[in-house]
Amino acid sequence: MNDEAPAEPVARVVRGTPTPEELAAAIVVVSEAYARETADATAPEVSARSRWELSARGLRTPLNRAAGWHAFTG
Repeated sequence: MNDEAPAEPVARVVRGTPTPEELAAAIVVVSEAYARETADATAPEVSARSRWELSARGLRTPLNRAAGWHAFTG
């Protein structure tokens, strides 16, 4: 024997008397809509950067725009 209380129903019919087939169809439609919404809300995985991208990042320092032409010796 199970001492646990019965679980609450997942769906509740507020009006009307659907057949078991109609109720099953409604649950399938709502479940599918929820699954699609969840899939669309998931952020895509960020691809790992290649070794080239990781090594090339520090090759060039940013330009110092405040220096102007007065430091030009060419």
